[in-house]
Amino acid sequence: MALRARLSAPKELQSDWPFHHAKWTAISSSIMWGGDRRMEAENYLSGGYGIRLAMDARTSGRGRLADFARVWQPSRLKGIQVSPSYGTPFLAATQVFDMRPAPRKWLSLERTDNVADRMVSSGQILVTCSGSVGRATLAHKPHEGMLISHDLLRVDPIDEAHRGWVYAFLRSPQGRAMMGAVQYGHIIKHLEVPHVGGLPLPLPREQILADFNARTRRILELRIEAHEKARKAEEKFKSLFPSLKEPRSSHLGFEVSASTLFGTRRRLDASCFVPTVDAIEDAFAADAARVEPLHKLVVKAFAPGRFKHIYGDGGMPYLDSADILEVNPDITKFVLSLSSEEQKEYHVEPGWILIPCSGQVYGNVGHAVLSTEYHVGKVLTNHILRVAPNNKIRSGYLQCVLGHPQLGRPRVVRFAFGSSVPEIAAVDVLTAPIPRFSKKVEDELADLMESSAVARDQADELEQELATEAELLIDAFMEGDTERFVSDVVEPKLRLVGLPSGRAEGDLSYETVDAINAAHAPAGEVTVHSSL
Repeated sequence: MALRARLSAPKELQSDWPFHHAKWTAISSSIMWGGDRRMEAENYLSGGYGIRLAMDARTSGRGRLADFARVWQPSRLKGIQVSPSYGTPFLAATQVFDMRPAPRKWLSLERTDNVADRMVSSGQILVTCSGSVGRATLAHKPHEGMLISHDLLRVDPIDEAHRGWVYAFLRSPQGRAMMGAVQYGHIIKHLEVPHVGGLPLPLPREQILADFNARTRRILELRIEAHEKARKAEEKFKSLFPSLKEPRSSHLGFEVSASTLFGTRRRLDASCFVPTVDAIEDAFAADAARVEPLHKLVVKAFAPGRFKHIYGDGGMPYLDSADILEVNPDITKFVLSLSSEEQKEYHVEPGWILIPCSGQVYGNVGHAVLSTEYHVGKVLTNHILRVAPNNKIRSGYLQCVLGHPQLGRPRVVRFAFGSSVPEIAAVDVLTAPIPRFSKKVEDELADLMESSAVARDQADELEQELATEAELLIDAFMEGDTERFVSDVVEPKLRLVGLPSGRAEGDLSYETVDAINAAHAPAGEVTVHSSL
């Protein structure tokens, strides 16, 4: 059998026992008879399990998440896909975290059950429960009116005074660690409603709750503001081209002259010559004061070379192309393999336009993001094209032109080449025509786009502060702090936290599950309340 080439040398064969060191510990067998009767070692060896034991050891000042919020999940969706003109937009779980959620599927509303349960409202707390589980976010304006995947748990506080604290708790390192400790599944991890509903939740005093609520509302306001300003700028930009006509569908086929095919890049792929882009550029020529190629408006446009990815603690934060398109992305990788001098090639400056240049044309590739202070001091992947504008054009206006969903991105995506993983070259993007208008018009659009980016950054920063403060409060609670937490939390009442009908798993709350398990525990053993 042939051996394929490897990027690195294989590990040396070990001859001395032990070949490796297993992570293990001994626990009482009675622990496995509580909750879900979990047999996976990783659930008991994780840090989240230890955090949960420490919180359960506190006999006052806490309850269960299900006592303060309704945790629920829509039934599994079997959607019937239809064309955009007939369907309702659908968002998968990961798309909900995008700065600009763009639906890729449209479903028939008449063939979709429990439609109301699949919609969300601004401020609703959503938690991923399949794949990368335990990630929480707030639904806001762009999510309204769309069908949202059942792979997101809905968390609705019973008392609005608890909303901010519940959200901060779910985003805290301890909350996420405890959710990670109760996940199940081999390849694809899952969380169920009772898993999240059964998490121990300390309850701070009213003044602290009010502070968390106010800051959560501010996060929501900033996200909505960022979305509305960007939308307003894009609508105004589109209104500047009254001559724009809707071309006939490229799916029916179209013709181009031979001289066009063999002009500059000699492209033979039809996607490079779609009539939609020609119609857009004709409107630019007809309605703009003038049109200039991008290369005259930038200092440079480049994608840095590849580097060896070695990650570890103490390295520089690393952002992938998907991260720059998300709301407050999780930074989980830190680069160790680049020296301080080498890192400079992968850094960016505020005001640059960042364009993912490798990926799928229906996904990340071709979107335009305005870099801000958030991106400074981080290593950005070589799969992001950097465009540095000169003093002839404002960054916000250039982002509006290149990133517009109807008039900008299609003109960038047309340059993609390759089959499995399409790429976009800087030399192609530099030929893109940029419509120019009066300074007043361009400044108005630039102000909207730049203030939108600032509002988005402020929301992310405030959200990170919220999680950090929740982390400190939870640490204080586990250390025995009683001043900042109520001491008379109402004991959990037996009530259904359960799952919607049609689920294979049961419809019982964590209290009922524990009661049943206790009744069936082996004789002579003590059942303890443990991870679900």
